[in-house]
Amino acid sequence: MKKINYLYPHWGSDNLSASDFFELVKIKGFQGVEINLPENETFEKEFLRGLEKSREQNPNFICVLQQVLPVKLETVEAYILNMLTQLERMLPYYPNFINSHTGKDHFSFKDNCLVIEAIESFSKQNNIPVYHEIHRGRFTFHSATTLCYLEKYPQLKLVGDLSHWCVVSESMLQDQEHILEKIIPHIKHIHARVGFEQSAQVNNPFAPEWKNYLNQYLVWWQRIINVHTAMEAISITPEFGPYPYMPQMPFNKEPLANQHELNIGMKNFLENQLISS
Repeated sequence: MKKINYLYPHWGSDNLSASDFFELVKIKGFQGVEINLPENETFEKEFLRGLEKSREQNPNFICVLQQVLPVKLETVEAYILNMLTQLERMLPYYPNFINSHTGKDHFSFKDNCLVIEAIESFSKQNNIPVYHEIHRGRFTFHSATTLCYLEKYPQLKLVGDLSHWCVVSESMLQDQEHILEKIIPHIKHIHARVGFEQSAQVNNPFAPEWKNYLNQYLVWWQRIINVHTAMEAISITPEFGPYPYMPQMPFNKEPLANQHELNIGMKNFLENQLISS
């Protein structure tokens, strides 16, 4: 039977200390964490201590680090240098894998290939798997163009966040089945967030008006799980985020739902819905 590991996202938990974040993860029954490390030396030291403690208590505790660069005007050579600097920064944490926001949607195919090859070289040299997240603004911004890269680099592994492709194509991908069929075998980690044609995140996936959308994502997530062999574990990060992903009330800026409740609720929901055998 395949094992499904649920990871808690640090995104939206900036108000918590690293130790409080690990306590939250433990109390809510998650098997690991996914985090874009903030540029904060105090937090980083505390996070590393918390990670080491968690691994001592549970050798199977999972840590996924994210590689995300800020948007700025730069050459592809400068981008690669900045990216490799970020990746090197992650080595002391011995992540189970790195989730990389790779390349740019406006880079040429050739330039994005240079970025991919630099990452693949880093991955091989340091024996750390790197998965490339399906995301707007990256080389994976669109399903059909992503397929071009997979044809050139069939070994590439992806983080499946299909909400982004729904927004880019303004559809629920109902006319892209022939592409999804080729993409899904490359997805090794899932971001369980429900989006729709106009946004990468609905206000609350458990509201009745979003039932058909939630069901569609369930179908996709189950298909991803089904392609994994019985010997492979797969990880899922419920990834409902804060503003600007979370819609707000006008004027008072109150979020329309509680992000943390949604992530915990999605984990509990998927544990009862997904079939891992």
